[in-house]
Amino acid sequence: MTTMIVVCAGDASVRFDRDYYANEHLKLAKACWAQYGLQSAEAFFPYSEAGDWKSIGVYTFSSAQGVSDALASQQTQQVMDDVKNFTDAPVVLRSLFMEF
Repeated sequence: MTTMIVVCAGDASVRFDRDYYANEHLKLAKACWAQYGLQSAEAFFPYSEAGDWKSIGVYTFSSAQGVSDALASQQTQQVMDDVKNFTDAPVVLRSLFMEF
């Protein structure tokens, strides 16, 4: 199992629609990446008076190869094109976590 963490960050002026992200964007990601082993997608919204993280998306795939295949697929463009519908965050970070 491999988990991809996606973080959107920005200051207080950054638009972020939590409802759209959790209910629409994650659904789209599942539809686009299920064939590559995406098992689940979850949304977390941190709170900190000084922090600038808007969201943490947790995408769990059956394998590291599945993540690579998903990100290299044509369907990823559809997922990326949807980002503008929920945020104008200037920073998006991605990291992979694998069991060992």
